[in-house]
Amino acid sequence: MNQKGKVIFVDVDGTLVDYNNDLPESAVKAIRAARANGHRVYMCTGRSKAEVYPELWEIGLDGMLGGNGSYVEDHGHVVMHQLITLEQCRRIVDWLHSRKLEFYLESNNGLFASEHFKETCVPTLKEYSRRKGVEETDEEISSGTFLTSMISGAELYRDDLNKVSYLLNSYQDFLDTREQFPDMANGTWGGVGETALFGDLGVKGITKANAIERLLKYLGADAEDTIAVGDAKIDIPMLEYCRIGIAMGNGGPEIREMADYVTDSVENDGLYHAFVKFGLMEPQS
Repeated sequence: MNQKGKVIFVDVDGTLVDYNNDLPESAVKAIRAARANGHRVYMCTGRSKAEVYPELWEIGLDGMLGGNGSYVEDHGHVVMHQLITLEQCRRIVDWLHSRKLEFYLESNNGLFASEHFKETCVPTLKEYSRRKGVEETDEEISSGTFLTSMISGAELYRDDLNKVSYLLNSYQDFLDTREQFPDMANGTWGGVGETALFGDLGVKGITKANAIERLLKYLGADAEDTIAVGDAKIDIPMLEYCRIGIAMGNGGPEIREMADYVTDSVENDGLYHAFVKFGLMEPQS
């Protein structure tokens, strides 16, 4: 690969920011230095645009691939946006209500919570943080950006959705939901198999790799000049697709085993060290 003109895709949670949503200064330096060297850097995340807070845009990124691949944006231009239909949303909301499962709807226009999601989800989010090595109190979780930015009492039948996430009371909830919605992408997060904490529903056929392919076609860029950095199982397709796939040291075993290179953890400046390793920037003091 040439040393100029790479297109770099960086996951957000567990890669760009830690599991407390803290953004290391070294990651900011790395991205700004790489872009100054002529490379393009995009966040490639499960988050919808409403969850991309100002401090991330202030880094100076070229754009984002959101909703695990349902949304592609380059310098403010929407390249692709594949949405859950209004009819699918109605079916999802009615089904989750019938199962007494709390949920939130993920849109570029906001995160819209079901009636009792905010109070019901606190123990689950606490466990999610604990599994990532972070001990948080109920108060810290309740007052965190994720929950405080969530909108309650809004219309839940919507036509602007990228994804829907729902709390699992048991793994059977996921299995039954998957059977109920064969026309949609069904997944889990927060754990593997029966340890999963959330289920999610999205547009069928959507992956981060598919979104990268669409962006490259728009840019007229070559997959040979791509680098991806991630930490989770859902990032594996983009690491497989890109010329170089880098796993974070804090990543799960599946992604670390398949990656071309494993860097340090978020807390130990993993993104910065990876950018130096692959010649995207010079070491900085």
